[in-house]
Amino acid sequence: MWLPLHTVCLRSPTVSGRSFVAALLKCTRRRANANVSLFSTSAGHRAQTCTALRYRKHGDPSQVVQLENVDLLPLGANNVLVKMLAAPINPSDINMIQGTYAILPDLPAVGGNEGVAQVVEVGSQVKSLKTGDWVIPKDAGLGTWRTEAVLAENDVISLPNDIPLLSAATLGVNPCTALRMLSDFEDLKPGDSVIQNAANSGVGQAVIQIAAARGINSINVVRDRPEFTQLSDRLKAIGATHVIKEEALRRPEIKELFKICPKPKLALNGVGGKSATELLRHLQLGGSMVTYGGMAKQPVTVPVSALIFKDVKVRGFWVTQWKKDHSKDERAFRVMLDELCNLIKQGKLTAPACTEVGLQDYSKALDAAMQPFTSAKQILIM
Repeated sequence: MWLPLHTVCLRSPTVSGRSFVAALLKCTRRRANANVSLFSTSAGHRAQTCTALRYRKHGDPSQVVQLENVDLLPLGANNVLVKMLAAPINPSDINMIQGTYAILPDLPAVGGNEGVAQVVEVGSQVKSLKTGDWVIPKDAGLGTWRTEAVLAENDVISLPNDIPLLSAATLGVNPCTALRMLSDFEDLKPGDSVIQNAANSGVGQAVIQIAAARGINSINVVRDRPEFTQLSDRLKAIGATHVIKEEALRRPEIKELFKICPKPKLALNGVGGKSATELLRHLQLGGSMVTYGGMAKQPVTVPVSALIFKDVKVRGFWVTQWKKDHSKDERAFRVMLDELCNLIKQGKLTAPACTEVGLQDYSKALDAAMQPFTSAKQILIM
């Protein structure tokens, strides 16, 4: 019953700029009040099912994902009932459905590992959350492509509800990945440089903005495309220092760039294959390359000379593992989210370009998410 109201608020042609955010928050809070009145009456009057995107076998998402009614768990003393507000479609979600990701939920499973929800009812023993709070999953596997869910209190963590909805919905994976890679592998100071491929990805855009906020130069590598100039302008508008094509990494003019910008201490690789090898060639002595993705589906090849004569370090990063390693230290996750939310409030970190799609139109969203040169992240609006 909330979808038409939410869609109108998000897509009204009279709302733009700052007024868009204000209208969005007003709409969300109004809807939250409606949710509270519906779900807080009693357990007997609560909805017993939700609508969810579920798959019963692995395969092509367009073939195996179906919109179904799914039973809700009873609300226990340590549970919260949440209304999902928005959830993105990430590459890892697609890989999970295909059965190729490192972790796979038991089948049948609800898709989606990221998103933002609002608490509409809490169990009697819940201490850290209250009705009206915005929450995101602490880890992968909760299945966020659904209208409602009953979750354990410890499975979610709260966010301020005065940040833009799309920023909240896309906060838990890509910005966290970007911040950790910029923080944990090299001691980067203002004026230092980082180089990355896949600069147009969700992680890449977050790296650009966080690096800019810290005074770090970013050299951003993207594949050539017809709209390269427009893409370059868009990345520079969010803080990119330099935007170059992959081919430029192998040309003499790259030396001219390093006359005005220090060679990078850190390289971030989301592609693999030749692209990763080219990043390595331009690292400073003793620098690090961190691989967090492999869009090219090709292995990372490290030249012997880079190891012997430049002593480069080749590392990997998976934010899911970081979260598991810090699962008993919620303060680490809290500090990271607070830093990111502060950047959002200061206007220094925005959501990636997004296309909002109603849950009923999931087929269109899945198809768009799997297209090459995707320029906008698909966001399911509940």
